[in-house]
Amino acid sequence: MLTLRNLSKTFNPGTVNEKAALTGIDLHLDKGDFLTILGSNGAGKSTLFGAIAGSFVVDSGSIHLDGRNITNLPDYKRSKYIGRLFQDPLKGTAPNMTIEENLALAYLRASQAHSPFSMITKADRRDFRERLAMLELGLEDRMDHPVGLLSGGQRQALTLLMATLVTPKLLLLDEHTAALDPATGEKVLALTERIVAQNRITCLMITHNIPSALRLGNRTLMMKDGRIVLELAGKQRAGMTPEQLLQAFREQGISNDRIEFSAQ
Repeated sequence: MLTLRNLSKTFNPGTVNEKAALTGIDLHLDKGDFLTILGSNGAGKSTLFGAIAGSFVVDSGSIHLDGRNITNLPDYKRSKYIGRLFQDPLKGTAPNMTIEENLALAYLRASQAHSPFSMITKADRRDFRERLAMLELGLEDRMDHPVGLLSGGQRQALTLLMATLVTPKLLLLDEHTAALDPATGEKVLALTERIVAQNRITCLMITHNIPSALRLGNRTLMMKDGRIVLELAGKQRAGMTPEQLLQAFREQGISNDRIEFSAQ
C-alpha cells in the first residue's frame, strides 16, 4: 500500500549546517496497518512525514502509494490522498473561517469535486453535523462559529475530522496530542483510534509516549539519526512491556530524551 525504497535526504549539503536527515529508509505498509514511530528529537521522524507528504524533494529513493509512484508528485496533489495532523493545534485549520467553512474546504479538497468553488449541499451540511456530533464536543451546535474561538483540543479533534472526512489512503499523525493537556490528549487519542479503526485507514503516528506506541496499532518503529534502528510487530511487539522498550531505546544509545519520562 505504502512502499518507501532507499529514501534519503540531506539538508544544506556541502555547508557547515549539512544534516543527513534520512538515510536509506526502506519501509512497506499494507492497507490497514497502523504504525507508531518512536525516536528522539532530530531522529528524522517528522522529516520522514515531510518526504511522504511532499513537503520537499528527496535526494534519492522512491515513494509508492497504492501502486502509484508519487515521488515527484507535488504536495497539493498528494493532499487528496494523504491526511496529516501536526503537533500544533493551530495548524490545519483556518481560524477566521467557521467550522462549517473549514469542513467544506477539507471536503472539496479531498473529494472528486472539479472546482474549489463547488457548492456544498444540504445533505453535505447534515453529514458535517452528524460527523461533528460523533466527536461529543458539542461542535455540531457551533458550526457558524469561527474556529479561532475553539480550544486546542477542540481544534485538534476538528482537524482530525477534516483529515478523514473523505477517507484518505494514508493518515500521518505527527505528535498530534503532544501540545494538549493529558486529559484532552487522551480523548483525542481515543477518537483517533476509533476513526482509524472504523475506516480501516492506513496510519503512521509519531509519539514520545512509549505505552501509547505499544498499545495503539499493530507495528512500532524506532528511528535514530535518520535511520530505522528497530521494528516491532506480531508476538515480539505484543509481549514487550514499556520498560523493555525503554531499555531497547537506551541500548540504541538514546538517552536524556523526553521520551523516557513518558514511560513512567
